[in-house]
Amino acid sequence: MISNQVNNTSPDKLLFYAFCALLVWLPLPFGSYRPWAWSIMEVWVYLLTASWCWLYFRNKVTVSSSLRSARFVLLVFVLWLVFIALQLTPLSAQLIHALSPLALEHWSSIADPVLSVDLKITRAYWLLSLSYVLVFFLALVLITNRKRLKILAYTLVFSGLFQAMYGAVMTLSMLEYSFFIKKIYHLGVATGTFISRNHLAGYLEMTMAVGIGLLIASMGMSYGESLKEKALNIFRLLLSAKARLRVSLIIMVIALVLTHSRMGNTAFFVSLFIAGAIGLVFSKNSTRSVVILLVSLVIIDILIVGQWFGLEKVKQRLEQTSLATENRDEVNIYALRQWQDYRLTGSGLGSFYAVFPQYRGADIHEDNYQMHNDYLQFATDTGVIGLILLGLITVSSLCAALLAQYRRHDPLMRGMSFASIMGIIAILIHSSVDFNLQIPANAATFVILLALGWISLSLGRRELNSSGHPHTRE
Repeated sequence: MISNQVNNTSPDKLLFYAFCALLVWLPLPFGSYRPWAWSIMEVWVYLLTASWCWLYFRNKVTVSSSLRSARFVLLVFVLWLVFIALQLTPLSAQLIHALSPLALEHWSSIADPVLSVDLKITRAYWLLSLSYVLVFFLALVLITNRKRLKILAYTLVFSGLFQAMYGAVMTLSMLEYSFFIKKIYHLGVATGTFISRNHLAGYLEMTMAVGIGLLIASMGMSYGESLKEKALNIFRLLLSAKARLRVSLIIMVIALVLTHSRMGNTAFFVSLFIAGAIGLVFSKNSTRSVVILLVSLVIIDILIVGQWFGLEKVKQRLEQTSLATENRDEVNIYALRQWQDYRLTGSGLGSFYAVFPQYRGADIHEDNYQMHNDYLQFATDTGVIGLILLGLITVSSLCAALLAQYRRHDPLMRGMSFASIMGIIAILIHSSVDFNLQIPANAATFVILLALGWISLSLGRRELNSSGHPHTRE
């Protein structure tokens, strides 16, 4: 009975497709980087979660093996939510003074002291954090078989392809529209429906990682021995989903180059190299085909696509980058001073914009709504405690993907673990100079990559039952 509940005819089928639709929607309204847009995301996620729980309590669905394997990460996610809630909770003056003296000073003459210096924004970011946790949960409980995993992966690739085509067309045609609004900033470069080219680049890094993972999962096609068999197989390849997927990746690389994002392009190719090296070290089959794929990605994308669509401009931007031309290093220095004053518990999730002006020097003229460094922003907002919790979530999920790459023989699971590894590494690199994880569409997609690490480790895995015979975990 349970096995029938988790196949594609199960009652949660509609929830799964609604979840996939959410992933396509998120990048459309400026990467959901507007209060009204992320509110839509929150309501969407909450309704999906409530619906799944209703089915669960009616014994229509069951807990997946992926959810059970990721229980440590779920626990840390809960601790993260509890910690942010603690930032909003009135505490004794003595405790506030011990944890964050400046927070006590801020609230002493206004209201009961709390750890956050901006209750409104921290409350909003707590709700946003809850939606990310639930996205992770939904991915684990809704992706219950191989077909759903492939549908989710192709959904992400489709979304990335749409963003790439839209961004490239807008740039090459000089129409320059974002989400139904004419662009004011980042003219002449691809932004898709995002506000910033760097955020489109971050989104493409992750969706291309999933696409490459799907390509790796499809490796191993035989080309036959005779000339006729080879010709037929090549013809089939040209008409296959694999060829369409490869063309999609080329289009996405074109858009990535057209963003002229320095770290976006760097993070993509560095993460491809690192994940490829890990995959080859752990690979037990199809090593030659994987090597050919990875080499073709680099040669075609850099030497051909890049030369036609402006990789030289990205190179020039990298060469012209210096401490004299950038003010991000000064912002980082001032932010470090801010972090030193709120070292343990932070100033409140999302409060960077409210607190940073007190530390900003006269050489910084523009407003800084977000830091161009996710690590420092999380450090200033949530302190050492928050960094530890987020680090545990990311590192444990990355380790799960690495274990899947080492242990699993299933091509699809190996491909999805590759996607998880590459996408996580890409964003970790890019986050050192940008704030992709402050953009709801990118943060939610990153959470999906974290979930893919656990799904690729657990989905369909065979293990011994009590009698010593192998059985398949659902």
